[in-house]
Amino acid sequence: MKNFKSLIGLLSIVAVSFTACKKNEGGSSAFGNRSTSAADYSQSSLPVVAVSGDITSSVTWTAGNVYELSGVVTVRNGATLTIQPGTYIKSSVNTTGVQNGVLVIAKDGTINAVGTANAPIVFTSRYLLDGDASTTGKPGDFGGVIILGNAKINVGDKFIEGLADVGKFHYGGTNDEDNRGTFQYVRIEYAGYLLSPNVEVNGLTLGGVGNGTTIDHVQVSYGLDDGFEFFGGAVSPSNLIALASDDDQFDFDNGFTGTLVDAIAIADKNATHSTSGGASDSNGIESDNNASAEDPTFSLIPKTHPTLINVNIFGTENTSGIAGLGYRNGMRQRRGSSVDLINVTISGYPTGIAFDADAPAGSSNITSTLVHGFVNSVTVASGAFIDGGGNSFAVDAAHADAFGFTQPWYNTPGSPSTLSLPSWSAGWSKVVF
Repeated sequence: MKNFKSLIGLLSIVAVSFTACKKNEGGSSAFGNRSTSAADYSQSSLPVVAVSGDITSSVTWTAGNVYELSGVVTVRNGATLTIQPGTYIKSSVNTTGVQNGVLVIAKDGTINAVGTANAPIVFTSRYLLDGDASTTGKPGDFGGVIILGNAKINVGDKFIEGLADVGKFHYGGTNDEDNRGTFQYVRIEYAGYLLSPNVEVNGLTLGGVGNGTTIDHVQVSYGLDDGFEFFGGAVSPSNLIALASDDDQFDFDNGFTGTLVDAIAIADKNATHSTSGGASDSNGIESDNNASAEDPTFSLIPKTHPTLINVNIFGTENTSGIAGLGYRNGMRQRRGSSVDLINVTISGYPTGIAFDADAPAGSSNITSTLVHGFVNSVTVASGAFIDGGGNSFAVDAAHADAFGFTQPWYNTPGSPSTLSLPSWSAGWSKVVF
């Protein structure tokens, strides 16, 4: 059974410590808040190409320019957007009431965004590309990336969260092998847009995306809402990092049945947190079969049932106390959803895993998994899971839990020194200590 200190092997790649991950472009000696004070990216000096509206014929974005998105830019009508390694993309200045800097790949469009470990494709804040070292990035400076596909969702057809209900923003179909292209070695930072309460654009949103689509080596950092959200589909991404999202790090809905392999989610004690009914509702992972308005019995099919293999979910201390505003659950299974966990670590939340009463009994499987909570390890309202063996469930209210992990995770420089990100994020991760 794996544990935190074997993260290197779990990710199947060489890892480096957070303290060795200081950004090359400059940084501070301590991490103080959500907005980094690092110097601008060197790409600030490149020509800026303005992009808006629909992309209906194939086009290539090159690393010799910075691309500035205005409003919602949609790739559709059979077009392919190719983005070269090392290309930077930002948003124009925000306008009140308008989603800005959102890139959408429609279900009849294709993305070919293939970066490299040394030259990732970066969607970022305009304030880190403005040539002014005194300005800083903050969540919501960029809109987000949305990929829509023709794979199965349990409501048949739906328009994507955070955008208008128009045809080009609908997703879902019958083809679980649907291929919307390739999205590799990409960083999305300071993303998110709140259209209305509980209706937001996330860092990376995947709606009805099929398993013919390739998504790997993607990092979402400092987002205003979820890091990654999956609405149905069967895509199976790997090597994902969700860092310091304001809401959930990973979110599954509407019949998602894919497999998530080699991923890590790390919370930030300075997050502002999302709220639901006036209370914090931030989780490491949140999973629903469907919304109550779609079916109050939560019985739509396909059922939301992701498989997580070699996934690490780390919370952090709550600045206003465990009972106050802050993170709630390392994983919350509710509204008819279930999950398979294999070699998973969850720690640093009041409750490790919460199975709500509306989670189906006996349909989740947990194997070779470590689960810690400050108050509860696993809460089960429905006899929800099958114990596959090799598990360890522990409760420790102190800031050093039963597995020896020290709180807070990364908000205190160098603590713990073993906290690691994979090697492909080294040298380009926008994490400042």
